[in-house]
Amino acid sequence: MENQKILEILKTINYPGFSRDIVSFGIIKEINFNEGKVLVTVDVKTDNKSQIKELHNSIKNTLENNKDIDEVKIQILNSNIKDDSKETGNIKKIKKIIAVASAKGGVGKSTVSINLAASLSKNHKVGILDLDIYGPSLPMITGVDFQPKVNEDGKIYPIEKYNMKLMSFGFLSGNNSPAIWRGPMVARMTSQFFDDVLWGDLDYLILDLPPGTGDIQLTLVQKIALTGAIIVTTPQDLAIIDVQKGAEMFKKVNTPVLGIVENMTEFICPDTQKSYKIFKGNGAKILSKELNVPILAEIPIYPVLSESADKGTPFVLSNEESKISHQFNQINTFLDKL
Repeated sequence: MENQKILEILKTINYPGFSRDIVSFGIIKEINFNEGKVLVTVDVKTDNKSQIKELHNSIKNTLENNKDIDEVKIQILNSNIKDDSKETGNIKKIKKIIAVASAKGGVGKSTVSINLAASLSKNHKVGILDLDIYGPSLPMITGVDFQPKVNEDGKIYPIEKYNMKLMSFGFLSGNNSPAIWRGPMVARMTSQFFDDVLWGDLDYLILDLPPGTGDIQLTLVQKIALTGAIIVTTPQDLAIIDVQKGAEMFKKVNTPVLGIVENMTEFICPDTQKSYKIFKGNGAKILSKELNVPILAEIPIYPVLSESADKGTPFVLSNEESKISHQFNQINTFLDKL
């Protein structure tokens, strides 16, 4: 029996608590089949014993029902037990690290990042790290125009505002200073955000990545064991090409793509609250199908949303009953189940 056929069987099993299959979650690490005996190695990122037991039983029962399989063994690894090569002292107490990414610029990734972090902060201890060294946006969208404090050992205290811990290259350099850096310098700076920032206990650290698949992204995935990545796109079919590149990068380094957020799905008129489709295309739906991941949220164009960013106030904190806030709540519910 070929491993690909076993993989197709495993695609019929949903991850406990989700409508998404375990293969698309990226937890199947290895399949070995020999003379009717199959060994499946699974890598999970949860400490929930009941979920792990349910996962084990679902795989075992499903495979044993196949006439070509006589014996099933399952090896479950746990990525919550961090690899020392991807461990740094100041992030040991962070439970989940979520990258918000897009290979294409201008899709509203920073807007998604800050509002996701702010929404999570209502019930969790949250940090947000702006890793865009060339064009940091966190200082503006949070209204922070001062530098963080540094202790006598040279360690940096993240700035605290809106019940979140904030860090950005823009806080250190002055947001108006142009950054002209080469690859090795970028890699060192990226590493310092984890080695030298005193994050403390956090439930979530949201990473706002720059567009592309360059030095920052590669340094990040090599140094940090990410919980997963959320890909931001827009409806236009043209956006698919760039987003696919970003998703492929995460796949190559064994970082699961958790889902897609479609930004600018429609325009909501602030006077009438009627919605209008501005951009043609079904980018998110096509990507969702091709990557076999869910659409986590569809964020409309709403003038007050961009105005909030310009004023340095996360939209979801002052518009809790809005359609946009409910979309971010959907993402929260999804992430809490990981």
